[in-house]
Amino acid sequence: RLLAPGSTALATDVIGFLTLLVIQIRVIQEIAIAASLGVAVILLTNLVLLPVVLSYVRYPANYHDRLQRRIHHMAPVWRFLAKSAAPRPAAAIVAIAAVLFAYGWWKGNDVAIGDLHRGVPELRADSRYNKDTALVTAKFSIGVDILTVIAETKPEGCVDFDVMTAIDDFSWQMSNLEGVQSTIDLAGVARQLNAGWNEGSPKWRVLARNPSVLTQSVTYIPTTTGLLNSDCSVIPIMIFSKDHKAETLARIVAEVKRIEASPGHPDVKFRLATGNAGVMAATNEAVAAAQFPMLLWVFGAVAALCLLTFRSFAATLCILLPLGLASLLAYALMAWLEIGLKVGTLPVVALGVGIGVDYGIYIYSRFAALRRPGRSLRETYEDALAITGNGVLFTGLTLGLAVATWVLSSLKFQADMGILLVFLFVMNMIGAIVLLPALAHFLVGEPKPGKDP
Repeated sequence: RLLAPGSTALATDVIGFLTLLVIQIRVIQEIAIAASLGVAVILLTNLVLLPVVLSYVRYPANYHDRLQRRIHHMAPVWRFLAKSAAPRPAAAIVAIAAVLFAYGWWKGNDVAIGDLHRGVPELRADSRYNKDTALVTAKFSIGVDILTVIAETKPEGCVDFDVMTAIDDFSWQMSNLEGVQSTIDLAGVARQLNAGWNEGSPKWRVLARNPSVLTQSVTYIPTTTGLLNSDCSVIPIMIFSKDHKAETLARIVAEVKRIEASPGHPDVKFRLATGNAGVMAATNEAVAAAQFPMLLWVFGAVAALCLLTFRSFAATLCILLPLGLASLLAYALMAWLEIGLKVGTLPVVALGVGIGVDYGIYIYSRFAALRRPGRSLRETYEDALAITGNGVLFTGLTLGLAVATWVLSSLKFQADMGILLVFLFVMNMIGAIVLLPALAHFLVGEPKPGKDP
């Protein structure tokens, strides 16, 4: 009884995780490989090794009686849950699911791409490092988050007044942008040195138009400062941001792109970006571009395997719709808890879908096998729960309780992942037990008399 649905569920997990390889983000690809290999090993251990081990287990004489008592105790629970396949409860459940779907769609759009808090998001706000970061940012003009824009120009561009003026104007615009702490660049340092060569007078804190004087201002700045390269064809502009929140980085990147797109000096091109904040900004863009293709690939793979297994669009929808609802609500939960969508959180929904689909496959496979003419969906579903309900309930709660221990971690990232995974595991289980039969009432319908379903 378990071989066919078990093989299908685990194969769906493996293929669903492998679809993450299409996302061109190395960390996600590594997660995909690790998850796929882990589930592939479970194909061997659960379907082959576990039965072999069980063949050597000797059960006590009263084991069968204990199982019968458990069946007797759980019967009222399955009888109550089986009402979800009846007409009125099914209509109410589908209506509630539709409302939750709309709420998840609305609230899920508020999920930000990137970090939503100051400091390192992997650590809690009261960690030593995040406290020190907040103090440095508050007391000094520079911070710990730096986004470096590369100004590409002609060789010896640092002694060209027009080139240096274009870089200086760019730096001034960026330093006055909301979320920017300060900027450091060769043009700004050259202005200070020019004043230094003239008794420190503030009125000489300008860029000299004479190339020889400008050369005097920059000649003593070594390439080790990171402000120029050997032939002055690359001049970085260091932008210190107040934080690396998603909105801050998006604002800085948008401003750089706007300036680059506007008419400027033909010999100066501003390129994004290096520095830790620059890498974060690039990662945020990659995550934003990858989130919907990833979900389409995962759900597409799951849908294809369910369709191949059950040969029914209705059955496929009954299994997929609860997964989709749980995924949307997970996005809403992320927005509510202020958890940003990053390379670490992006695969979580896919992992939840890959594991959560098992519940629906187990329940629907038994439900379809027991469906006969003359028996109502409610009766059929009650019998299906009597066989598979304990396994689904035990698996869902075990996974949820095990991952819930992550909430106690001192790492905020691990605690956030624990909350999301608990939610996905439990919601997928509830969806399979409650929403799936309600959908089956409308999509599959009662068996027609005289026909073998």
